[in-house]
Amino acid sequence: MLKGQLPNTGRDLEAHPGSPPTNNGQGPEKSPVLPLNLSAQISNEDPQAKATPFTPKPPTRPRLERALSLDEKAWRRRRFRTSQEDLAARGGASPSRGSLQDEVPRPPTHTDSPPCLSTSLQEIPTTRRAQGSAGGSPSSWGHCLSGMIGSSLDLLHRDGALAGSPSRLPAVGQKVASNSLRSADRVDLVQTDCKPRLQSRLFRAHSSLGPGRPPSPLACDAKSSFSLLAPIRAKDVRSRSYLEGSLLASGALMGAEELARYFPDRNMALFVATWNMQGQKELPPNLDELLLPAEADYAQDLYVVGVQEGCSDRREWETRLQETLGPRYVTLYSAAHGALYMSVLIRRDLIWFCSEVESSTVTTRIISHIKTKGALGISFTFFGTSFLFITSHFTCDGKVSERLLDYSRTVQGLALPRSVPDTSPFRSDAADVTTRFDGVFWFGDFNFRLSGGRVAVEAILKQDLGEKVSALLQHDQLTQEMKKGSVFRGFQEPDIHFLPSYKFDIGKDSYDTTSKQRTPSYTDRVMYRSRHKGDICPIKYSSCPGIKTSDHRPVYGLFRVKVRPGRDNIPLAAGKFDRELYLIGIKRRISKEIQRQQALKNQHSSTICTVS
Repeated sequence: MLKGQLPNTGRDLEAHPGSPPTNNGQGPEKSPVLPLNLSAQISNEDPQAKATPFTPKPPTRPRLERALSLDEKAWRRRRFRTSQEDLAARGGASPSRGSLQDEVPRPPTHTDSPPCLSTSLQEIPTTRRAQGSAGGSPSSWGHCLSGMIGSSLDLLHRDGALAGSPSRLPAVGQKVASNSLRSADRVDLVQTDCKPRLQSRLFRAHSSLGPGRPPSPLACDAKSSFSLLAPIRAKDVRSRSYLEGSLLASGALMGAEELARYFPDRNMALFVATWNMQGQKELPPNLDELLLPAEADYAQDLYVVGVQEGCSDRREWETRLQETLGPRYVTLYSAAHGALYMSVLIRRDLIWFCSEVESSTVTTRIISHIKTKGALGISFTFFGTSFLFITSHFTCDGKVSERLLDYSRTVQGLALPRSVPDTSPFRSDAADVTTRFDGVFWFGDFNFRLSGGRVAVEAILKQDLGEKVSALLQHDQLTQEMKKGSVFRGFQEPDIHFLPSYKFDIGKDSYDTTSKQRTPSYTDRVMYRSRHKGDICPIKYSSCPGIKTSDHRPVYGLFRVKVRPGRDNIPLAAGKFDRELYLIGIKRRISKEIQRQQALKNQHSSTICTVS
């Protein structure tokens, strides 16, 4: 081919489908890239003459960032291969030419480039060519290039494979006269030198889909800027660990790594409340004072509310709880035992780390076929810490011994846990349910009174708040029995800094003014017990004097509870919650907000005066 006079490249060379269009004989074609310092001359007398040695210099890096943007118009004109074309490409076409040939639309023009050129780099126009082309076919190649590169990342991998294959360069030392061949030689030389560098540049450019856009998930070396989820490395997924599901596994759902994501200090905020509603049908218009006290700057992670002598419409009470806390919380579980209600609400994003919830009841006294006295227990495991919540209503009449008997029946009668395994079975006692859990909260109307009579108690109530509380607790029956160890063994109670929660006149702040003249007492209490010392820390312990629909005031406690990592072999709740209740609470919040805005609108319109 190169001996003697070269044939006319416009006639004798076969057209290569992957090469750029020519000017069809209208003058010599200019090279699309910078010319090489090749000083070869054509010699008819000596065909074996060699060219003067030269040093090829790679051109400036092509600016491909904009070409890879999905916003380019050429991306929309990209044409996918049909099934027939795809089969034909698999049958005989080369990976570097056949695929690009079908994907990139081109005008049917003649080419002067030899078939040895790589299509992917041959069709890359330089900045000079893009600027120098006045229109027509030369500039259209730049637009086609945008669609070609942005169409699929697979093309980049094919080019990378070609870069590692043996080069098919013609002999550079031979004398050549065709501009097309000189361009071919130059491009292929640049290809072997710059291809690995170009491929890495393409990958980085593809990882950024234009300015101001989030990085692609393919870039695994950096965390995503548009998601809180950390990237998962493929090597971590491939690893096979025999510790999977154990406490030491790094990828365990209940493990330490997952726990640190949600609780870096391993402390969970817990809210526990108890309230004897006295069976009143009327509910407070607002429960913010109870569930969202002013002393707490942030809402808690877990809410547990126990009710004694609950209202007749239990569903309405649970709806009010869901409505007050809003859509960020879900009702994990709710149970009832006669007039005893208990609801457990948790932050929506923490529900995946709860085990199955189990419940058990104990009846201590039945009046008129209604279970008004007894206990209701709910237990579950959160990460690796097991919890037990008990709400009780002890006997109100009789002596202290009957209340102590109610306590003994409860610790022996609650059959918990059932299917959820005990986190520390060697520390458990079959005769005491409170020893089978890491954290136990027992709250309710225990009906322990202040001894000494009403006159003595009223005299103490006239003193200053700090002095009268300590003086009242000296007459408290529960405090005395706990010191003896006859009740709530192993339990503690936060320091009391509020007035007795019983018995008030409904709707008033005065204690019982009826003929019975009951003695004010601390009947409503919250106790806690921890299997590990220091795991439970009380933050706030108070009552709600603003809720006056019952003769009892609600009592609540804020706690910080240490949570430990656990194992994945426990039965999980699988994200189950009361969805119907969740939707009702959201609808009520929306309707009330609309009513509030309408009321404000009417108020503003009524203040506008018109002068006729």
